[in-house]
Amino acid sequence: MGSSLLSVLGFVFVLLGSCNCSSSQDQEKDRISELPGQPTNVGFSQYSGYVTVNQQAGRALFYWLVESPTSRGAESRPLVLWLNGGPGCSSVAYGAAEELGPFHINPDGKTLFLNPYAWNKLANLLFLESPAGVGFSYTNTTSDLYTAGDQRTAEDAYTFLVNWFERFPQYKHRDFYIAGESYAGHYVPQLSQIVYQRNKGIQNPVINFKGFLVGNAVTDDYHDYVGTFEYWWTHGLISDSTYRILRTACDFGSSQHPSIECLKALDAADAEQGNIDPYSIFTHPCNDTSSLKHNLRGHYPWMSRAYDPCTERYSNIYFNHPAVQKALHANVTGISYPWETCSDIVGNYWQDSPLSMLPIYQELITAGLRIWVFSGDTDAVVPVTATRYSIDALKLPTIINWYPWYDSGKVGGWSQVYKGLTLVTVTGAGHEVPLHRPRQAFILFRSFLENKPMPGRSI
Repeated sequence: MGSSLLSVLGFVFVLLGSCNCSSSQDQEKDRISELPGQPTNVGFSQYSGYVTVNQQAGRALFYWLVESPTSRGAESRPLVLWLNGGPGCSSVAYGAAEELGPFHINPDGKTLFLNPYAWNKLANLLFLESPAGVGFSYTNTTSDLYTAGDQRTAEDAYTFLVNWFERFPQYKHRDFYIAGESYAGHYVPQLSQIVYQRNKGIQNPVINFKGFLVGNAVTDDYHDYVGTFEYWWTHGLISDSTYRILRTACDFGSSQHPSIECLKALDAADAEQGNIDPYSIFTHPCNDTSSLKHNLRGHYPWMSRAYDPCTERYSNIYFNHPAVQKALHANVTGISYPWETCSDIVGNYWQDSPLSMLPIYQELITAGLRIWVFSGDTDAVVPVTATRYSIDALKLPTIINWYPWYDSGKVGGWSQVYKGLTLVTVTGAGHEVPLHRPRQAFILFRSFLENKPMPGRSI
């Protein structure tokens, strides 16, 4: 009798031990029942909340998971982490709310509408506000805001992932990719490198990392600057004389601090460009955004914060609604300042920023990971010429030479497939490709996940 009771109890304990009860409870706490103003019957689940990445400092990162719609094969769809850059800008404000997320915000700042080209139709999307101090992510140690930099951002993001997979064990061993744009051209390869290195020697890693995707990405200081100045000149944005001075006065291959002559030439270039939107040179700015261009940031002095025209303003209204924050399980510490699309403190006090990501590219290409780089060709901040110079410096053999890719019989951009890397341009797209060319960005994302070249002309 006693032994049979013990065996029954043992069986119950085994069941309890294998049910991941605590993770299920944590998941349920993070479940979003409904966002204010969202359309009804969306057909997919959402979760959001905090993951502590440093107990001692009290650093916690905010995430928003948007799952794929429930359908046949949904349980095998990959997980994709999306990061926006800045540094200091929110992946909720940009990636989720105006680019590739399932909802976009109406001009009233109160209601949402469905994005027909949402990437969660193809993968489960995990948006992360990183580092602490950005968006809803917070730290209880004020000095953290003034000492953020590349290295700590990557380490905290990795700690986030390890802890997040414990909360969502159903995603363990699922194909996993990291994606992002702009200054996430640093975040994405750096985090990819950590995941790859810590997975080494593990037979069946929890984080089943397969590769990364970056767009209009800050990659290599020297080539970024050379390519940016060339873009300005070839697109008629600056004079011959200013272009010549920029080429001689701005030496960024060796120094992180621009000279006085270089800053003067950048001011001249700014004046010559006039009131355009540098993030999308052929579209009208939202009212007067020229003042944004003077917000010099780190050692990328022409970079104003992030793409503005108007959509950013809707995010500012929506995510500051107390009802929205409650639905997202956000702002749990009751911070005294409003939620912002970008943190000036984090961005302006940025500490470490290596001159080049190319050594990481070389390491991860050698490792056989899938690496795609895309570029909207109307962006004057991290333009297509900068990206092409950086990739060219890798000296990779070409598998498929430069060719036009097509969407419904029209050229969607151009592509070149190298050994270990695929480059894709998107015609008519600015800095935020999924915002300007949502359909073409969706095709690009699908091709990346399927690891197939961009579609040629249909016969």
